[in-house]
Amino acid sequence: MTSGPGEVERALVYGRPGGLDLRLDVYRGGGPVVVYAHGGGWSRGSRGEDGGTRLAPLAGFGVTVVSVDYRLVPDARFPDQVHDLKGAVRWLRANGERLGLPTERIGVWGASAGAYLGSLLALSAGDRELEGEVGGNLDRSSAVQAVVHWFGQADLVASASRSSVEARLLPFRFEADLLGLDDPAELAARAAGLSLLDRVSAQAPPFLIAHGDRDRIVPPSQGFALHQALSHAGARSRFELLAGAGHEDAEFDAPASLAATAAWLRAVLG
Repeated sequence: MTSGPGEVERALVYGRPGGLDLRLDVYRGGGPVVVYAHGGGWSRGSRGEDGGTRLAPLAGFGVTVVSVDYRLVPDARFPDQVHDLKGAVRWLRANGERLGLPTERIGVWGASAGAYLGSLLALSAGDRELEGEVGGNLDRSSAVQAVVHWFGQADLVASASRSSVEARLLPFRFEADLLGLDDPAELAARAAGLSLLDRVSAQAPPFLIAHGDRDRIVPPSQGFALHQALSHAGARSRFELLAGAGHEDAEFDAPASLAATAAWLRAVLG
C-alpha cells in the first residue's frame, strides 16, 4: 500500500556505487514528481537539509518531491554526481508503479550546485559519458521533462574565473574541487566542455530559472545567460529575478515563491 499526500518516505536506497548507499526521500504531494538536488558547492549538504523549509512546503502545493543523495567531493569526482542523479531518475521509473508515483514525466529541481547538476542531467540525454550505471535499471530513461534551476552556475569557466583580489575575498574553489584540478589552464579547458550554454538546443525541456539580484556567489548574469541561450535555441524558458535576494536567500522559500514554482511544475508535467 502506498502512502498518501503529506507523508514522507525516507532513506530509500536507489544505488550502491562502490558499496556506498545512496538514498532518497519522497515527500508526497499527490501530483507530478520532481527530483531535488541540494546545493553546497558539490562538497557538502544532504538530501534532508531543506526538508522542513523547502521540500515539504512545495509538496503541500501539489508536487511530489524526491530529494536525493549524490556523492560529494573530495571523495567523488565529476561526473559521479551526474551519474548518481541519472541513476535516481531511472530508479524512480523502475519503481514508480510500486510506489504509486506518476513517473512517465519527471522534473528536476536544483539549488546552486544542485541546479547545475540537474540542468546538466536535463541537457545530456544520450551522452554515454554522463549516463553511468548507478543503480542499474539501464532499460529505463534518465531523461527529464522539466527543469527548475535556482541560482546555479551555467558556465563553469566564468564561475571559476576570478582575479587575485576576488580569490582572497571569495576564497571558495568549488569548480576546481568538482573537477579535481588545480592548474588554472587545465581547469579552464575541462570546464569549457561542461558549460550548460553549449549544450542547449531546441529539444531541451522547459526551464524555470530563478536568481536573486544580490547574489554574490553566483551572479544573476549566469542564470540570465542560460535563459538567453535556451530562448535563442528555440527552447521554452522562463527567467525570474528576485529583488533584494542573495544566494540561497530565504525569499526563495517564501510561500509565494514555492506556490509559483509548484504551479509551473504542475502545468508543464501534468
